[in-house]
Amino acid sequence: MISWQRPPTDWFCLNTDGSVAGAQGSTAGGVIRDEAGRFVRAFSANLGAGSITYAELAGIAFGLRLAWDEGCRKVKVQTDSATAAQLIHDATPGHIHFVQVATIRELLAREWEVQIDHVFREGNVVADYLASVGYSLPVGVHVFENPSPLLSRWLYFDLLGVQTPRSVII
Repeated sequence: MISWQRPPTDWFCLNTDGSVAGAQGSTAGGVIRDEAGRFVRAFSANLGAGSITYAELAGIAFGLRLAWDEGCRKVKVQTDSATAAQLIHDATPGHIHFVQVATIRELLAREWEVQIDHVFREGNVVADYLASVGYSLPVGVHVFENPSPLLSRWLYFDLLGVQTPRSVII
């Protein structure tokens, strides 16, 4: 059973996700919450054409910029892309996504504490929802200062600790 994990005391949580839907292109979404699970800011981005790895990395980069701009200086990034989390540490010049990785590394080099963790998608449903919203928006990044009613519902489920079973295919 998987649920969203709150950050430690004095930390913020940034959940991010990317999505690709064929001809609809790629999107990213993310949400920042405090240690009590309170909404700080969220974003949805319509990225146009792009791969899933590009969308996942773009979501992390947008989310980190937003967290920095909001004054968050201790941030736990939760992404359901193990590939993106690994690339941030391992990608070298010449890698197809190195430009995105270099942008993230520049953000990480600022004076703050950031931890990037892989989480299962069942614990990342709010970011998944925000990524899906991107398909209905014009190309670009859209920041939300207040949650919509549907987003509020997903946030509330996380606050309650609603658990989702993790399916494992053997």
